[in-house]
Amino acid sequence: MAELLEAVISISMDSHLQITKNSQFNFYCPYLKPSKTHHLPFSLQKSRTQKRKSWKLVKPLFSATSCDQLALNDGTLLPQVPKNETLSVNSSNNCFNKMSKQRRVFFLDVNPLCYKGSTPSLHSFAHWISLFFSEVSLNDPVIAVLDGENANEYRRQLLPSYKANRRKILHQLPGMERFPRRSFGRSHKLVMDVLQKCNVPVVKIEGHEADDVVATLVHQVILKGYRAVIASPDKDFKQLISEDVQIVAPIPELDRWSFYTLNHYIAQYNCDPQSDLSLRCILGDEIDGVPGIQHFAPGFGRKTALKLLKKHGCLENLLSAASVRSVGRQYAQEALTKYADFLRRNYEVLSLKRDVDIQIEEQWLSRRDERNDSVILSSFMDFLSKNSDFKWQNRSHSNGLKAVT
Repeated sequence: MAELLEAVISISMDSHLQITKNSQFNFYCPYLKPSKTHHLPFSLQKSRTQKRKSWKLVKPLFSATSCDQLALNDGTLLPQVPKNETLSVNSSNNCFNKMSKQRRVFFLDVNPLCYKGSTPSLHSFAHWISLFFSEVSLNDPVIAVLDGENANEYRRQLLPSYKANRRKILHQLPGMERFPRRSFGRSHKLVMDVLQKCNVPVVKIEGHEADDVVATLVHQVILKGYRAVIASPDKDFKQLISEDVQIVAPIPELDRWSFYTLNHYIAQYNCDPQSDLSLRCILGDEIDGVPGIQHFAPGFGRKTALKLLKKHGCLENLLSAASVRSVGRQYAQEALTKYADFLRRNYEVLSLKRDVDIQIEEQWLSRRDERNDSVILSSFMDFLSKNSDFKWQNRSHSNGLKAVT
């Protein structure tokens, strides 16, 4: 997370996406009705005075916005989007309004929200989820996704260095900053409790990373005529961006969520998002432990990769062309022919899978009942402030929503 959004500048108040609550969001979903017998490991505040105070706890400094300059956690700054293309609810020339007749479904990538920097933190989760519910998703459907057990095993068999850097960081943390495995498991159970109490279905598939589950479900909801918004700081989701798929990312520097769209991507890279995965396969991903071709051909950088991909469209087309004729300067030609298998392996590791064995359920696409959010989340934050040692008792779910595992 330290590399996330290294700089976000030139933020214009005119480009803020003003999202407010109004009476039309009081939509009742029978299957989402909280059960009176369901208990979280903390008490809920019930008085009106307490409820008003709880909203103050979760109200962000700014509204969710679409940034003029933004980068996901690959550290690359996004050039400013022209003002006439800046996203706002009042603009008729943006992809937000182009799809205004389509309902949104939010996919919440839970794991990154449970960290502050490289340190596990439930306080971070409580903060970002409060801003997300109150300013971004409101009562639109939200589906939360977590990494399953042994989620990285498949990619580590292909590339042993995959996410090895993240394991090193956790092992190097001082003892007080580490989460024992048992406590970390308990924290996930509490996170699932809170999400389900807020009427959010939780999906966790053994042997699969959350990214692959999200990619599979996004594909399914698009086929049903919805548009998808992925709530995550993870740059891996850039490969999914289209007119039907957006990203909304937390920005710690500004204490808010901001949208990253097709317009942002084109302004940043000056190419089609379909080329994103191919670009990362060539350049590698240092954070995820995926080496790039520049380790073998130092002159083969971003500029060369973008030029070749803009001409050939995708990595496989580029490799096929390089195998029968010259596609560029000698150093690039030699690298593409000599390390073709290396690049194809990178593609296998970095591409998101869309064939996870999970099917979207119709009830997940219903309007979310968000009337108890402020009370539940403020009580959760109070609980965390009083239980810094994270000693809680797990309680059973009985509100009609269950985790899919």
